[in-house]
Amino acid sequence: MQEVRSHANDAETGTASSTRNTVIRSPSQMSPEELRSLTDSIIAALKTVFDPEIPADIYELGLIYNVDIDDSRFVTIEMTLTAPACPVAGEMPMWVENAVSVVPSVAGAKVNMVFDPPWDQSRMSDEARVALDMW
Repeated sequence: MQEVRSHANDAETGTASSTRNTVIRSPSQMSPEELRSLTDSIIAALKTVFDPEIPADIYELGLIYNVDIDDSRFVTIEMTLTAPACPVAGEMPMWVENAVSVVPSVAGAKVNMVFDPPWDQSRMSDEARVALDMW
């Protein structure tokens, strides 16, 4: 299984985002080009999901901790919330599953909510900090 730290450093990953700490794991037989394409598509899908109370997407907020892609291209996502009592806690996992499930080549998606480590503002990207005016 390949493991890619996503967006630790834009210069290293060649991506446009600077979110830290997301780990993407994929089957070992996936070519680097295929992994890059699928990763970019999954991230793009994750970036379509917003907390209704926060004007930044869940990926840039740092709510996505891990993305695992198995041999059948089923995607398992570990994510958290800004607070365990978030009003959309029951709905957001389904929003994420629906967004990722429609990515071409993805067989399906499942979200596991985790609260350890707890989310904090250090997980946000610069893009999210600008959107929230949190410098």
